[in-house]
Amino acid sequence: MRRKRFTFALICTLCSSMWLSTVHAEKVSDFEMQTSATESANSTFTVTLKGKDIQDLYAYEAKFNFDPKVLEIVKAETKIKGFSVSPIVKNNEITIAHTKIGNVNGEKGNLDIATITFKAKRAGTTAVKWTALKVLDRNLKDQEFTPNQSSTFTKIFSDIVSHWAKQDIMEMVTKGIVEGMDADSFAPNNNITRAQFAALIARALDLTEGSGSNPFTDVKSGVWYEDTVKKAYAAGIISGLSKTKFAPEKSITREEMTTMLMRAKAYASGVKIDSIASDSTTTFKDDSKISPWAKASVGFALKSGLMKGRTQTTFAPKESATRAESAAVIKRLLNSK
Repeated sequence: MRRKRFTFALICTLCSSMWLSTVHAEKVSDFEMQTSATESANSTFTVTLKGKDIQDLYAYEAKFNFDPKVLEIVKAETKIKGFSVSPIVKNNEITIAHTKIGNVNGEKGNLDIATITFKAKRAGTTAVKWTALKVLDRNLKDQEFTPNQSSTFTKIFSDIVSHWAKQDIMEMVTKGIVEGMDADSFAPNNNITRAQFAALIARALDLTEGSGSNPFTDVKSGVWYEDTVKKAYAAGIISGLSKTKFAPEKSITREEMTTMLMRAKAYASGVKIDSIASDSTTTFKDDSKISPWAKASVGFALKSGLMKGRTQTTFAPKESATRAESAAVIKRLLNSK
């Protein structure tokens, strides 16, 4: 009966984080957190807490920081016999706890303390940080460690695993500039519309001024891209196919994308567009297909590295730009600021 009362008291102590005394450990390297994968199209991953040269581990409590908007905890497990407290989630902190039961010795040597399984709610890169570890030996003597170790995991879309633009897409997704079609797919080879590309530029440059008048009759009040078009128009980044027509739902061509990029570069640099005009000479076999109004933009974008040819020998100015290409050029624009 005495041992049962002792065990109950120990569990209560773990759950309430009330410890008898604290001895700060000097060897933080005695503990390590490892991740099952750093990048995967699978939504789940695990982190394992490992201990080295453990002398007498009877019970433990571990705390982690995470982003609940991106991650959710699935379960916490341990191979150590005893009783585990279900993971406690409060705001952006997770607490797990476990104790052995009865008059037994604590664990010794090198061992896996616990394995925690997480699920990514959406694509992107996120981190789990191990912030604290408290352990008790069988005599109720406690120690407190501050590992301050992080494990990073990137959930990638299943349809870009081997795509040439995978890294560009995931970097822009993590920064909140581009989004997937859903939690598992990006549709990298789908065309992107003029309104959608304008929205990417507006997010990338954090455009805020968009309260002016809207000159385009085909950008109706209340549509999702109304504010985006106003912002990009006020910044001088977009123009219409005519004075009153923007064609927001039309797939953007590569030469149209290039022109928007050059204007966005001028805006980001705080200079007039004429000051960054470039030689329009290019060496693609389809140079003659580039519209006269896009020649300077294409020349600038190629020489500055903002754009590349669709192939080694063609620019494909009249072909529609893809979602993958849009993510790649937005990344280059941000890196050139």
